[in-house]
Amino acid sequence: MAHAPGAAPASAGSAAFGSPAAGARRWPRAWPLLLFVAFAALDLAVFRHALHGEFVSDDFGYVVNNPYASALSAENVAALFDPRSPAQLYAVGNYAPIHALLHVLERQIFADEVLGYHLVNVLLHALNSVLLVTLLLWSRVPPLAALLGGLLFALHPANVEAVAWISQLKSSAGLTWALAALLVHRRHPALSAPLFALGLLTKAAAVFALPMAAAFSWARRGAPGGDARHWAWLGVWALVLGLYAFPQLAAFGHVAAVEVPAYDEAWVQLRSIAAIGARYLVMAATSYGVSAFHEPSPLVSLFDPWWLAALPAAALLGWRTLACLRRGSDEGAYWIGAAASYAPISQIFPFVHPIADRYLYFILPGLIGGTLLFAVEWRQRLAARRSSGAQAAPSPLLLSRVALTGAAALALLFAYHSAERARLWRNETRLLVDAANHYPEGGTASFLRGRRAAQLGDVDGAVVALREAADRGVDRFAILVTDPGLAPIQREPAFRELVRELARRWIARAQARGHSTPADLRAMALAHVELEEYGEAEAWLERALEGGGPLEPVLRADLAALRARRAEWARRGEGEGHRPQSP
Repeated sequence: MAHAPGAAPASAGSAAFGSPAAGARRWPRAWPLLLFVAFAALDLAVFRHALHGEFVSDDFGYVVNNPYASALSAENVAALFDPRSPAQLYAVGNYAPIHALLHVLERQIFADEVLGYHLVNVLLHALNSVLLVTLLLWSRVPPLAALLGGLLFALHPANVEAVAWISQLKSSAGLTWALAALLVHRRHPALSAPLFALGLLTKAAAVFALPMAAAFSWARRGAPGGDARHWAWLGVWALVLGLYAFPQLAAFGHVAAVEVPAYDEAWVQLRSIAAIGARYLVMAATSYGVSAFHEPSPLVSLFDPWWLAALPAAALLGWRTLACLRRGSDEGAYWIGAAASYAPISQIFPFVHPIADRYLYFILPGLIGGTLLFAVEWRQRLAARRSSGAQAAPSPLLLSRVALTGAAALALLFAYHSAERARLWRNETRLLVDAANHYPEGGTASFLRGRRAAQLGDVDGAVVALREAADRGVDRFAILVTDPGLAPIQREPAFRELVRELARRWIARAQARGHSTPADLRAMALAHVELEEYGEAEAWLERALEGGGPLEPVLRADLAALRARRAEWARRGEGEGHRPQSP
């Protein structure tokens, strides 16, 4: 038998890195393993409806159709780590070679059996809950409160997206590396730097660990073990981040600069950033507002309630963080961790989906830790008032029991809500319907209206709705020509004109992007095919073949099919199409 982590009593300056809360009961030596088993069993029960869920959305780019995931070869692994490689196209605007490598390993083991992928995500989520409990204990959160904190994280409905979506392995694995780096930095700072690097190379959101670790070290100043080594190794963390920033910003710019329009005004962007933060705070506290594929509009009005609510909330959290840092409390480190997790997804740098449930995955640990430590301090102050004879002071014990009961009730509510949302991840149609229900004026809702009109034979209604969807961002021509729900109208002239319009948009975007990977060139060729510009399409495919790589068999098949189509076109006396031109 052994105590929970920690040893020496903490002084005022060492609370952040000392033993867990005083009076903690003796726990079994194997408590982390036992806790992991408990969290894993609970998560498997909550996520059971998603365990056989299909590949959806980004899963096809990251896993199913990614030629670099088809084989674990030295060439493919080298391509995953090369920032200039065409393999980066499949990372959807991120430089995340460890994430890609994990999917390569999964692909070799599970192939197309989705259960294996889902189990990996669920088990990593359970591990993250254990790591969070451990971090809370090291910050002297009472054991029962720390367990409840881990439980709320394990069951939070916003985390369903991060766990049930196969390609969101990057979120669960990235947080694992980041939390491990924070814990290891306390006693083995040299080991923490490679863990932090692994976190960044899995998902850029792991950057939150650097300012959080710095805040922990600040709280530890003057305490035993709080020497300059910790700051020196944090300097190595910063160097790692600086080196990582170059390929990551290039990868992000490759997508965002072309596909995401800038905000019309700086004030609109500022209000939107504040409002999104307020939404996340409410979502974190209550799970209100969780949705698949969020589509919020920019905040134009000065009187929007989300923007107005954000002002006092930001002021209060900022004041509390500074106050905690001034007196060396761990609480400030958790608030900083939450803020640092929010900053990259706050729309300072705009991207396609400004809000997503999965973005809370990295924010929640900081919010949970900050809230629990605030509650611990509040209880200690009440106890001090009672001991000094203050008659009006309420009973700390009674308030603690009320708070714990409320947290337990919230955990039950979260468990039910998460189990219901896990059902959505059986297939993509359920997710689209959920998004349309929450954002009836969004692009997804318009797309579904177009699909329903198509199935009823209403060509004009379908085209109008699909054009609205395209104007709201659902504008990939390949979706229109492959979606089976649109099959009844795919030969109609009005529909074909819409497809051609979107193909021209794609060509303009690809030309602005300026990249020439084989996958880019193939997409350009397919757009020209939709425009019946077969000569241009053939030329682009030939150029793509010059690059070689794992797409070569697909490109050769495309080229053979295109040449057969051109021959048929000529045989029918309809001309040779456009003469091939050099791109």
